[in-house]
Amino acid sequence: MPIALSALELALTETGRTAADALDVAMRAVKHVDELGYRRVWFAEHHGSTLAASVVPPVLIAHAAARTSRIRVGAGGVLAPNHAPLTVAEQFATLATLHPDRIDLGIGRGPGTNDQQIIRALRRGADPTTDAQYQADVREVLSHVSGESGIRLTSGPAGVEIPRPAPWLLSSSPAGAELAAELGLPVAFAHHFRPDQTAAAAARYRERFRPSRWLDRPYVMVALESVVADTDEEAARLGMPMALTFAFIQTGRGDEVLPTPEDAAAIGLPDDVRAGVEAHTAAQARGSVDTVARRFAEVVAETGADELMLACSIYDPDARLRSYDLAMKAAALA
Repeated sequence: MPIALSALELALTETGRTAADALDVAMRAVKHVDELGYRRVWFAEHHGSTLAASVVPPVLIAHAAARTSRIRVGAGGVLAPNHAPLTVAEQFATLATLHPDRIDLGIGRGPGTNDQQIIRALRRGADPTTDAQYQADVREVLSHVSGESGIRLTSGPAGVEIPRPAPWLLSSSPAGAELAAELGLPVAFAHHFRPDQTAAAAARYRERFRPSRWLDRPYVMVALESVVADTDEEAARLGMPMALTFAFIQTGRGDEVLPTPEDAAAIGLPDDVRAGVEAHTAAQARGSVDTVARRFAEVVAETGADELMLACSIYDPDARLRSYDLAMKAAALA
């Protein structure tokens, strides 16, 4: 049986285009993967970014769910330190009421920005979240979503069961994996930016998993970058803009916007981060259908993934949609 595929949408802003353009392309991608049979599509939470137009996941989820018919839509993720737990629960209960059995609530920890002014504004001047505070926030969100808190999240007659989103925990480390295991939640690993942690974290999650009201056995999804083209060489060309963007972030130049493949090739990777960026790229899934099929199989073998979530960061919208097409062929071969 082919490995299940899903999509992580960042709504990347490209050179010469606007945030409105980025969101329009993102919705084209959502409709496309829905038609292709992808299992789910998630939106990330980023703040103050020139690159990512995916800022407020609940808004984008509502927009996408209303324009699709089958695919699950969710957050990858809502960042707990930035929001009151009850607010998160109410928003996603409302989404689940509008779109029953289609809404995922992925919860993560990071602030979604490196800008300290934005972080302070999001947290209303509070200090950075500690491990204990983050865990308490996650537990409170779950208590509201499950109904255990006793606070009604949507209107309606007493005693009538309300639709609920499916909670997930996002993780980029063994610590996050342990929390997901303790809470009995499905886990999504951020292999697309922390590939060195994935295998160990997935093993830790399975070892310590406790069945819960949410899940009776471990379930692992691995998010990774994916660029699939007719040849390895074409995939490398299409993947160069994101590789350069990753290099800019590593060198402190900021995230900027996604350059064209031609501009990215002309600029090239900075020497001081070249090795690191190339190693990161090698850990992802870029290449022809056959190459990516082998890489999908390797990731599943290394992590035991039940599902792969693809971050398809390609400059050209048509090439991005084609990459999703070819990824399905690769999954069938993996």
